[in-house]
Amino acid sequence: MEVWLYGSLSLVPRSKNLQRYLLHSFEWAMKNFSSGFHPPVPPQERKNHEKENIGEDKESQGDQNLEQTPAAARCEWDFVLSTVVSSVANTTTSDTLGVIEFDPSNTIVATGGIARKIRIYTLNYLLPQDNVQFRGEQQNTAFLDHVNACNYYVCTPAKLSSLRWKPRSGGRLLGSGDYDGVVMEYDLERKLPIFERDEHDGRRVWSVDYSHWDPFVGASGSDDGTMQMWDPRCSEGGGSVAKVQPTMARSSVCCVEFNPFGDTLIAAGCADRKAYAYDVRKMVDPVHVFDGHTKTVTYVRFLDAETMVSAGTDGCLKLWDINDSRLIRTYKGHVNSRSFVGLSVWRHGGLLGCGSEDNQVFVYDKRWGEPIWVRGFDQMARSGSENRFVSSVSWRQVHEDQCTLVAGGSNGVLQVFVGRRK
Repeated sequence: MEVWLYGSLSLVPRSKNLQRYLLHSFEWAMKNFSSGFHPPVPPQERKNHEKENIGEDKESQGDQNLEQTPAAARCEWDFVLSTVVSSVANTTTSDTLGVIEFDPSNTIVATGGIARKIRIYTLNYLLPQDNVQFRGEQQNTAFLDHVNACNYYVCTPAKLSSLRWKPRSGGRLLGSGDYDGVVMEYDLERKLPIFERDEHDGRRVWSVDYSHWDPFVGASGSDDGTMQMWDPRCSEGGGSVAKVQPTMARSSVCCVEFNPFGDTLIAAGCADRKAYAYDVRKMVDPVHVFDGHTKTVTYVRFLDAETMVSAGTDGCLKLWDINDSRLIRTYKGHVNSRSFVGLSVWRHGGLLGCGSEDNQVFVYDKRWGEPIWVRGFDQMARSGSENRFVSSVSWRQVHEDQCTLVAGGSNGVLQVFVGRRK
């Protein structure tokens, strides 16, 4: 399988000795790298791309026959742009934000991407206004600089594709997956890595997650075509607990997520256009296969105990019944044909958020297939490439009548949106 790289960057083997990290935790030169953030594409998919485009409408019509027919979409929310965080200094350094994650307390935000930094922000600083104004009231957007808005940062040895907070660690431990195929765990109080795992043969790790029933257990998906479960308490094989290869062709595993609702399922999305669910007690064959996308599945997110959302580079989000693998609804409107644009679900309000390759943020209500809110990602901070896109999003998992959505762009700009039920 072909690996999509940023510009002409090559993967460089890295020692497992953490001392190398400590010697190299400085600002790495990043000039002349492309800001693209692209999932892998199976060779057969590239060959048949034109055929797919011709037949896509027919396939979509077939899917629609199996889905529930929703009523017309209506927006029950008011959203405002509260804060913009950018870099004041003009630079050619590429700073695509590939991942944004709220900590379990929903008071701290971590970001990562191709700048080889984990940045930590407190939400109180990102939302400096006590009372956000809505509908007809004058709204004053706050403009901040990354240097001042960021609480602190931790330099990393490689570009980051994934971050995930470790449950029950009090917001202290953060896991990452990187472009060198390494999974690391950082102690943020000490600002040092405490665990390193290099068992994906140097192939890019796209996604990491932690189990909620046993937070020591983690999982990672990689370009090597495997999803691996691991436990730092196990000394052999990089702490390996289980390893599965969802496809015979070793299609890249682009996303993994444990079911956070107490079930024993773990889901994975692959470049073979399918998502899979496994029972962690018997990691052999998938217990569910979700077949409906026409291109690479880039994200999977559990919405509640009964449903899961997937995203693909076919420009669709899909809602699935995880009990019988049935497709419930397809969401269309955003543009996504080649890049990772983020997917986040707000479980309290039933809202889905994603980015778009036309540089907009999209919000869907799970009840309707059309977006209920779209916002252009304002180019307020830098000049440069015209091919900007929204590359990551994350909902704050609190409240029911007010919500917070943080979005990041391929130009490194962070924007914070606040919504309130009408």
